[in-house]
Formats: sequence, structure tokens, C-alpha cells
Amino acid sequence: MVNGSSSAIVTVEGLRKRYGDLDALRGISFEIKAGEVFGLLGPNGAGKTTTIEILEGLRQADSGTVRVCGMDPAREQTALKERIGAQLQNTVLPDKIRVEEALALYASFYQAPASIEMLLDRFGLGEKRRAFFEKLSGGQKQRLALALSMVNNPELVLLDEPTVGLDAQLRRDIYALIERFREERRTTLLTTHYIEEAERLCDRVAIIDRGQVIALGTPRELVQKSGKGARIEATFAKPVPTDRLQQLEAVVECREEEGKYFIHAQPIAIAVAALVRFLEAEGNSLLDLHIAQPTLEDVFVEMTGRKMEG
Repeated sequence: MVNGSSSAIVTVEGLRKRYGDLDALRGISFEIKAGEVFGLLGPNGAGKTTTIEILEGLRQADSGTVRVCGMDPAREQTALKERIGAQLQNTVLPDKIRVEEALALYASFYQAPASIEMLLDRFGLGEKRRAFFEKLSGGQKQRLALALSMVNNPELVLLDEPTVGLDAQLRRDIYALIERFREERRTTLLTTHYIEEAERLCDRVAIIDRGQVIALGTPRELVQKSGKGARIEATFAKPVPTDRLQQLEAVVECREEEGKYFIHAQPIAIAVAALVRFLEAEGNSLLDLHIAQPTLEDVFVEMTGRKMEG
């Protein structure tokens, strides 16, 4: 049960959607507070896009309650579109439309649009203002999609996988834009299947899998719930049976993959000291050791028993 508050921009309760034999959404609930960057994190097919399309009013839910900016997206689309901006997974425009023409076209749909010059400058498209859509690079098309989502100066921005398919530098550029949304206290909903993206950008995260929210909280809160603790990644001069490592003090779990050992431990300092003593006693030695803190992927694996793929 979600207890909607006056500061909630989005409230979702018991949302369900079915496509034939597929239960795309199975009663998900969450709320998004004003000014936060909220992430829906999960693999492809988890239900993220269906959720965001329902919030935008593009798709009708089978059951459940949805309020966006105090409105029902299914019944108040016209009023709602003035207050939200959306970037879909694939923004398709005519090949021969120019960047500034696309912005002008979208601006004409709204009562109080933002300045086109401001959008060109903000999203680094000034030099491409006269360029045809077909001539833009993948990163430029993505920046244009974000600019189009902001053309009505929305209070809520819905971003569906905004960095998918982009290289590392272009991802960082998009991250900077989203972080600026936070600075402006503009509420943002971000869907992603990139763990590092959710941890870096989101104030709170709902981990969604097979149409259900399986965990909800800040990235730090979710990671702290991990029962396996931090992870030691190590290689040794000689092989070691994992059952021997499993018996070391503070070790929670251990596995070996192609000569590399992955040891989950809590507290980590005690486990490292026990490992060093064990290796010395066995006449073995460390070749490499790296300590990694738990991640959202660790939480996902613990809760589902499988890795988050795609």
C-alpha cells in the first residue's frame, strides 16, 4: 500500500497490465517525490517501459490507481501533457526535418513552451540547428530527444532508457544533463538496466523484475540490505578449495571462476586478515586482491537468484 503524500508527484498503487498470456505488471506500487530523480531498475522485459507508458497516458492499465501531477493519465491527457515531458526509447523523426524545425514543431503543441534558443544552447545543439535529423549522430539524436522532452518546461520528466546504445563519453554527457535536472529540483523518472547509472543518478530506486517491485529505497539503503557484505576478488599463487575458504572467519560465501576467487564477507577487515593468515599457513600467497562494495546488482542477484542481463 502506497500512502500518497502532498509532496508526491507520481503515485502508483496496485498497477496491473496483461498482454495475452503475459502479466507485464503484477500489482506494482511506488511514489515519486517532488524534485527527486527516481529510477526504475530492471532487465529488459521487467515491465519498466509499460509502466512509463501508462504514466504518460499512452497505454491503459488493466487495474490499479495512477496519479501524475494530481491527474489521471488515462482521463486527463490534454491537461497532463502541459506538465510532463517524455523521452521514449526510440525517437523517430522525419529524415529531412531540421533540428530547430523539430523543436519549433513540438513547441507549437504547448501553451507556454520554453525558448528554442535556450534549448539549443542547453543541449549542445546550437551548431546543429540547421542539420537534418538523418545527419545527426546517435548522441546528437539522443540530446535532441531530451531537448524535445523539455520543450514545455515540464515539472516532471520521464526518461525511458536515455543512454542505451551510447558510448561512455556520451553517457557521461547525458548524466550531466540529468544531474542538472536535479539541481533545478525538476522531478525525473528514469528507467534503466545499467546498475552504475541508477547508483550514480537516482535518489531512490525501485528494482523491478517480471512485473513486480522487488526492492525500493535509496541506492545506499538497498545495498546495505545485502546480506553478503563486501566482495573480495582475489587470485592466488596456488589453487585453493573453496570449501576451505568458506570456513574462514567472516566469510559468507565463496566461489571460483577460471582461477579467480570471489569471496563475500562481513566484516571485510576480519575476513581479509583471516585470508592472509590462512595463505601463510598453507605456504600460498596473494597475486592480486581487490575489494568491492556491494552493488545494486548484488541485491538483484540475492533476491532473484540470477544476474541482471540486458
